[in-house]
Amino acid sequence: MRKRNYYKKQVREPDATYGRVDVGLFINYLMHGGKKSVAERVFYDALQEVKNQAGGEPLVVFEQAMQSASPHLETVSRRVGGANYQIPREVRPERKFFLAAKWIIEAARGQKGGPMAKRLAGELLNAAKGEGAAVKKKQNMHRMAEANRAFASFLR
Repeated sequence: MRKRNYYKKQVREPDATYGRVDVGLFINYLMHGGKKSVAERVFYDALQEVKNQAGGEPLVVFEQAMQSASPHLETVSRRVGGANYQIPREVRPERKFFLAAKWIIEAARGQKGGPMAKRLAGELLNAAKGEGAAVKKKQNMHRMAEANRAFASFLR
């Protein structure tokens, strides 16, 4: 019997201020304990801080940060002949966004001192420049995929 195909629903709400789905999704990833209003306030304060520091359009900085932190390759574990291999594969666009958002948020939460909005703004600015912990995590993932390129033929 064949496996049933599952299709992902595209029922995502845009954020209230900019009307963009990706910003709404980032706010949802930022949310802790169902407190969406707190997550919105943190994100919008971070964008205001980015505007003050960079002087440009904060959404452009946000897009650049997400672009530079999103990976192109990842490794998946596959069991072949009694051994586990890390097999590189391309990352789907939804997962690219999720990983980039997760890494930026984790890096901001991992810093000490200052409010979350300032830490998030700093991490967004660093990621937009191609620096910071989120971009480093992406580079590590690419390095791992490149090292295991010989096992790419095991991917089904």
